[in-house]
Amino acid sequence: MSDGFDAALAAVADVEGWTSEDQLRRLWDAAAVAAPGGQIVEIGSFHGRSAIVLARGARDGTAVVAIDPHAGGDRGPGEIADEPTRGERDHAAFTANLAAAGVAQQVRHVRAMSAAAHGSVTGDIDLLHVDGAHRYVPARDDIADWGARVALGGTLLIHDSFSSLGVTGAQLRLLVLSARFRYLGRTGSLAEYRREELNGSARLRNAARQLAQLPWFARNVAVKVLLTLRLRRAARLLGAEGWPY
Repeated sequence: MSDGFDAALAAVADVEGWTSEDQLRRLWDAAAVAAPGGQIVEIGSFHGRSAIVLARGARDGTAVVAIDPHAGGDRGPGEIADEPTRGERDHAAFTANLAAAGVAQQVRHVRAMSAAAHGSVTGDIDLLHVDGAHRYVPARDDIADWGARVALGGTLLIHDSFSSLGVTGAQLRLLVLSARFRYLGRTGSLAEYRREELNGSARLRNAARQLAQLPWFARNVAVKVLLTLRLRRAARLLGAEGWPY
């Protein structure tokens, strides 16, 4: 259902989430060029903001799979532990939002933890959007295990890149010196990679481009510490008006 980004943006205007408009544009653009008849997979959908944009940007015949346990945990700053009642509210909001956006039949929801969802998704992945648990181990496993399923020439998008400690740690471990993923840049904390085979010199250039993001990462960590300590004025001195995403 590719009827223009403005229409997709309007469809999620009231959908709660942490993906900014410019990041949604990057998601939509990536979905629009995903192979027709291929597969888009998202890990971590919350209320459906990004899933809706991916579905509306995808070409006809492209499968869209949203993986989220809706267990009420890992849903934002300070909300790590599972909370079933909250999870059921999230699931109801997700379902209602997809229906209101007209993509309920296009998006297949796998209500499971990402590590347990591999058996529910078959074949290669043309576009993978990782926005699941931001702690190091689950982020590492999502990038390593699901990233291994991205087809040659396919796209990997990771939210909270160079912003979250856990996600950035996983990127440094798995992607900086990777011979399989070329870093294409970021929109805020949404980083984009393309599945390629990289040789020695290309790997070094690829690593340098990613390591160049570390000052921005340090700034984001400092902002989060200041906001946690309720030092908003100090955070504004670093150019932050709110939690960095």
